[in-house]
Amino acid sequence: MSSVNEAEKAVQQLSGAELSEFRRWFYEFDARLWDAQFEADAKSGRLDALANEALAEHRSSRTRPL
Repeated sequence: MSSVNEAEKAVQQLSGAELSEFRRWFYEFDARLWDAQFEADAKSGRLDALANEALAEHRSSRTRPL
């Protein structure tokens, strides 16, 4: 049995309160991973093309205020 299957079965056994606590924990865990990946991508230059494209759009007045 894979770890994912084991995790799924464990989550299914949680009470409502435990599931709520798990959701909170997982949301924060996932957010930290996403932030770390975003930061790594930014530092490596992977986002430069997107940023340059957005800036070019803005400079040519093809954007609108939020």
